[in-house]
Amino acid sequence: MRSVITGTGIGVPPHIVTNEALSRLMDTSDEWIRVRSGIQERRYAETGQGSTDLGVIAARAAIAKAGLGMGDIDAVVFATMTPDHVLPGNGPLLQAALGLRTDLPTFDLRQQCSGFLYGLELADLLIQSGRYRRVLLVGAEVHTAFMPWHLGWNTLIGQSTREITEAERAENTLSRDRTVLFGDGAGAVVIEARDGEAGILKTRLFTDGTGAGVLTMTGASFKRRPFVTAEQIQAGETIPVMSGKEVFKSAVTLMPQAVREVCAEAGVAVEDLDLVLIHQANLRIIEGVQKALGLTPEKVPHNIERYGNTTAATLPILLHECLEDGRIQPGMLVAFTALGSGLHWGAALYRA
Repeated sequence: MRSVITGTGIGVPPHIVTNEALSRLMDTSDEWIRVRSGIQERRYAETGQGSTDLGVIAARAAIAKAGLGMGDIDAVVFATMTPDHVLPGNGPLLQAALGLRTDLPTFDLRQQCSGFLYGLELADLLIQSGRYRRVLLVGAEVHTAFMPWHLGWNTLIGQSTREITEAERAENTLSRDRTVLFGDGAGAVVIEARDGEAGILKTRLFTDGTGAGVLTMTGASFKRRPFVTAEQIQAGETIPVMSGKEVFKSAVTLMPQAVREVCAEAGVAVEDLDLVLIHQANLRIIEGVQKALGLTPEKVPHNIERYGNTTAATLPILLHECLEDGRIQPGMLVAFTALGSGLHWGAALYRA
């Protein structure tokens, strides 16, 4: 028995925000963003639209694609670093919104950019335990809450036409190395117990907490009293901080290593892979991993140019698009890999 992905779906908000649009709010340009990240545009959620809302859209589509009803789901795994609330998690909110049974468990994962990858392993373990046959796995993010909307960001979704001040523009520019990278979106998959060759073959997950400081958020912390203040917000402490060089170095080293290890454990060669789906953090990282693995660009699809970094949603969104446009066919060997805050990273091997 294997854990097989039988349905996928995505939930992306309607507001497309181009690099040029961002240049109206900060000192940046289309060229500056493209050269550093490969991103051309991203999606921004509506005001009041949370990661659960986007997850519900993706989940409904995935369940329908699998030919199932809401009563068929046995467990829910929800991966996000941008939950609707500190508590409760998004799992029960999704369960209630979809009208799923109340005799099922929901799990909330906080592995950030590696959340979907960790969710694959958890879903596989739940199914292999024999207690659950159909698991709904969701990765969803609304990153725009990190951004200083009071400094003109609402003009990007058509809620205001005012011109921002030079002081606001200067303050927005302080966080441009991060805020230009992120978009909002969700992806979901239904994973079922099936006999046959298809399904999850191997997974390898890693954590190195000594690297936690290279990608973190210092504000809104329960170590502080009170846990959030106006001063923290004004100082930008509720916006994630990142050591870009360290993240890049770790990503282009550790993700290829994880892919090689999971292939070795499964007894296949890296060159036997038909596709490698890499967390969509930065096009330069994607290209670095591709070259490190010695693969052709055709084997490493990407969509970061259209969505930006949607953290836990990047892998399921990319998977859905590859299935929909035929890049993934039955029998193909597909690897997933991701690295994110923690540091958490790993790889999974899947037979379509």
